[in-house]
Amino acid sequence: MSLRYRRLAATWTVTVPILAVAVLALAWGRSIPPVVVVIAALFLASSVLAAVHHAEVIAHRVGEPFGSLVLAVAVTVIEVALILSLTVSGGPAAASLARDTVFAAVMITCNGIAGLSLLVAALRRRVAVFNAEGTGGALATVATLSTLSLVLPAFTTSKPGPAFSAPQLAFAAVASLAVYGLFVLTQAVRHREYFLPVEPGGHAADGHAGPPTTRAATASLALLLTALVAVVGLAKVESPAIESAVRAASLPQAVVGVVIALLVLLPETLAAVRAARRARVQVSLNLAFGSAMASIGLTIPTIAAASLWVEGPLLLGLDATHIVLLGLTIVVATLTVVPGRATVLQAGVHLTLLAAFLLLAVSP
Repeated sequence: MSLRYRRLAATWTVTVPILAVAVLALAWGRSIPPVVVVIAALFLASSVLAAVHHAEVIAHRVGEPFGSLVLAVAVTVIEVALILSLTVSGGPAAASLARDTVFAAVMITCNGIAGLSLLVAALRRRVAVFNAEGTGGALATVATLSTLSLVLPAFTTSKPGPAFSAPQLAFAAVASLAVYGLFVLTQAVRHREYFLPVEPGGHAADGHAGPPTTRAATASLALLLTALVAVVGLAKVESPAIESAVRAASLPQAVVGVVIALLVLLPETLAAVRAARRARVQVSLNLAFGSAMASIGLTIPTIAAASLWVEGPLLLGLDATHIVLLGLTIVVATLTVVPGRATVLQAGVHLTLLAAFLLLAVSP
């Protein structure tokens, strides 16, 4: 039975991403009927599960923190491509798209993924244990990138509106890429031990027995990228239906971006929760904070480069309400990270902040 189950899992995780991309190719750029919308939604959900499976295969082969880094960067690169295509084709209406998407990603990862992972781990083992040195460094990077890219534009005076001037935008782009690159170097090379899962006894754990072969890991990498293309592309295909539902419910247009961000971040969310269930909370936090900083560190330089040929303003500065939410998130996350241990209380506080963000997106 176990062998049959493994064969079934191997079959569907290979077939689903390929079929999902085929559905994406048929539906892309077309007005699709409700039946196709439902089919696309089913393939989107299945692709998320397939992406998580292949991400875990890769993580098993290369070990941590490389496994979580691969998933975070892969999702973000495809997400950035989607943002860029929407910005180029959206005209003036897409002036704040990059800001809204990046901020939604930061709030969902730092409060949603982190809070849910801490809740799962704390409910199973009373206390969620992780490495404060590595997680603290990741949080500091997220805080710096968020402030430089999303908060400062609301206060600069060189250009009207919550926007950078050309030199300021160039600095933010270079600084974001440099700081993110420095973090990756620290995480993957110089201080890799700070980002390894912590066992109940307090020692770092690196890997486990029976890793897959290089050939299997390479195949999973290709299928992971295929699944992520399907996830992000089908999220875009679903966006007209989401927009129609938002208009019918008389909700703000920003809700569309939040819903799409939630869909795109589903692979990381499921992977983080599954890691937390196995007491590998550090992996969950690597995914949460790694996805947040990758979203900023890769999106801002890309959008800055695109602004050279895309006409219209690029609005990056957050409004006062979102600045307060971001500041509170950073303070709460700092208090959560410093001890290297968290309970259900800390998890509940983070999830409350996510609920506040979602509520204010629906009712600003």
